[in-house]
Amino acid sequence: MPQSGPQPDPLVFVSADGPVDRPVTKLGGQPVWLAEPEWPLSRETGEPMLFLGQFALDGGRLAYLFIADDADEYVDGTWEPEGGENALLVQPGGRVPDFLAVRAQAEGPTPGSDHLPGPGEPTDSFQFLGGPGVEPKWLQGEEEPGEDWHFVVQLTDGEPFHPNFGDAGVGYAFVSPDGKEGRFLWQCA
Repeated sequence: MPQSGPQPDPLVFVSADGPVDRPVTKLGGQPVWLAEPEWPLSRETGEPMLFLGQFALDGGRLAYLFIADDADEYVDGTWEPEGGENALLVQPGGRVPDFLAVRAQAEGPTPGSDHLPGPGEPTDSFQFLGGPGVEPKWLQGEEEPGEDWHFVVQLTDGEPFHPNFGDAGVGYAFVSPDGKEGRFLWQCA
């Protein structure tokens, strides 16, 4: 299906010089909490989810992205937006969805050191930030979590980290119309 509206610039993440402690868009490292820490727990294992990154939103807010990950066993359902195996939390002023359990924990599992958006040659055109008029590039068909949800970011299971989004998968993050809840899902080829 052809894309309408503005075409986004491909997003490349480059290694930061050190830990990033500012409320900016980044992958890896530890969250920069804008309110009390709310680390989500996997519904299946009860363990803290892997922090993938944080994304700047309008109004000085951040959306924090987590996904269940267990090196010893497969965690099922990480693709489902309300399955309890991934989370997109919003701060400040957000709310934790009723399908998630969280712990007051400031630091936890991460795929690696901080990476910031930067210059570089994109490996593909499927990684980009959302914004007014920017639409996701769906692999399998449209799956917005609800009417009028705001598209935040689209990530691949490639560089700089390799989260398990299935076979050549792409992840999609959205924030609710009131800006207080997030949803994340992924599709694979």
